[in-house]
Amino acid sequence: MATYISLLRYTQQGMEKIKESPARLDAARKAFEQLGATLKAFYLVTGQYDAVVIAEAPDPATMAKASLALGARGNVRGETLLAFTEDEFRKIAGAVP
Repeated sequence: MATYISLLRYTQQGMEKIKESPARLDAARKAFEQLGATLKAFYLVTGQYDAVVIAEAPDPATMAKASLALGARGNVRGETLLAFTEDEFRKIAGAVP
């Protein structure tokens, strides 16, 4: 399974209903599972973004579906990055000509 990092910002709608966000997180976790992905961790953060999600999915299309399903709810907007582990990084770096 590939690892993905999503950097999220709350929308106006998400902020107006911030007290509902723990229940929304639970619902997002279930939605990810139904789509074949796993929401591994959630972090509320300070700075440019409001939250960071670490997820796993078997392929980019599955992660795209999960990201679109989350964004379609209108509470967050963000960007998702494919992440490489340290071991994967070492293999990639070692293969550079």
